[in-house]
Amino acid sequence: MQRIFLLTFVVAGIGAAAMAEIAPDQVLWAEDGSIQESLTDTPGNPDEGEVIMATNALGNCVACHAVEAMPDVPFQGNIAPQLDGVADRWTEAELRGIVVDAKRIFPESFMPGMYKVGPFIRPGVAYTAKPPEMPEDIKPILSAQQVEDVVAYLMTLSE
Repeated sequence: MQRIFLLTFVVAGIGAAAMAEIAPDQVLWAEDGSIQESLTDTPGNPDEGEVIMATNALGNCVACHAVEAMPDVPFQGNIAPQLDGVADRWTEAELRGIVVDAKRIFPESFMPGMYKVGPFIRPGVAYTAKPPEMPEDIKPILSAQQVEDVVAYLMTLSE
């Protein structure tokens, strides 16, 4: 019985190690605003990244950015840079940094930090524009794996 328990514990530990994820406040930033290290031990899935970018309740990147590679996605934005060819302009590490918190590279950007839990200038309560006290359990917009998925999709957008 002890051997079964020990084996279960070891297998569970291996599974937990394989699912390691860097927490938002533990991200290692390079001086240039890039993030060299993947946020997860699982490679990004470009198909999932495309879904995240086009889904309102997730990243909704196309609300601001246009992506010609997504012709079936209606109502694409035009207030942020077009993303076609982005893999030719930025490295994977730079794209990861931009997705996590674009303000690190572009201080004037209005793009929200997708994997950020603070500091924030002024978080609001839903759509009331009333500033609350900062909640202790604020969650990032995207999970670490979703960031990696978006970056994997962006890396497919080359000229």
